Amino acid sequence: MSILHRASFFTSAARLDQLPEPGAPEVCFVGRSNCGKSTAINVLANQKRLAFSSKTPGRTRLINMFGIPDPLDPEGQLGFLVDLPGYGYASVAHRAREEWADVLGGYLQTRASLAGIVLLIDIRRGVTDLDRRLANWIAPTGRPVLALLTKADKFPYGQRIKAIFAVKKELADIGALNAVAFSATARIGLEEAAQQIENWISPQVVP
Repeated sequence: MSILHRASFFTSAARLDQLPEPGAPEVCFVGRSNCGKSTAINVLANQKRLAFSSKTPGRTRLINMFGIPDPLDPEGQLGFLVDLPGYGYASVAHRAREEWADVLGGYLQTRASLAGIVLLIDIRRGVTDLDRRLANWIAPTGRPVLALLTKADKFPYGQRIKAIFAVKKELADIGALNAVAFSATARIGLEEAAQQIENWISPQVVP
């Protein structure tokens, strides 16, 4: 069983200063609003209702942390999956969007326990201006990135390969970047994505 399947809700925070002290490795999920973050987290954790998405795009403003228990320490966490607020929905007021930008940028650039970043990109859209802004926050940190190209079931195999190549080229300034065609419904790329996230959290653990 994947260690990700053991994930459970740990805490929510509206601001960076409300987060627990940095400790166990954290893997965060980030992307534009409506990009399928909650769905991706749920399928990777093999749970239907672990992460929630608001029916109103742009409404979810909290950082949600899901803990993966440490089998050797009943009180401790092996690591965390962190669901960051969806970014950049047009219907949200400009001031609120910028406040979220401060939270997102601050977390990505300053969180000491951040071990890896999962950047969700709609394979049909490619790298949008909002994705590029997220990448601009990420690149200087040197943190490794897994780009999940969601909705991959909408493309035939050959088009998926071309999309992966295009994203890697456009985001080349993120040094440690891996891109995977991903579909929660068709379970495309699930095993590869889960393996990379597990390795960020606990390189020694074999599920």
